[in-house]
Amino acid sequence: QVQLVESGGGLVQAGGSLRLSCAASGSIASLNVMGWYRQGPGKQRELVAGITKGGSTNYADSVKGRFTIFRGNAKNTVYLQMNSLKPEDTGDYYCNLKEDYRTQYWGQGTQVTVSS
Repeated sequence: QVQLVESGGGLVQAGGSLRLSCAASGSIASLNVMGWYRQGPGKQRELVAGITKGGSTNYADSVKGRFTIFRGNAKNTVYLQMNSLKPEDTGDYYCNLKEDYRTQYWGQGTQVTVSS
């Protein structure tokens, strides 16, 4: 059973920083894409940042220049460094691992609240 566990969420003032962590365990394909999604109040879930096994990244336009996604040294770990946080970044952040179009896994989510 593949499991993803996130941590690092919390409450921070606008302009502050947080680092989210995600560790995946279980039988996971070597080729995979990991990423972070978020769902703000009253909004649909959206991709925040993704990273391939080879290190290619993509970001939502709203976070470019502020957030950085990177893989850790441990297998199937990923981080999201969040700087210059804004109130609109508030939401539940979910770690995602995708092996292919029909096989993906989700973490339980971690809450990020940015106060003004």
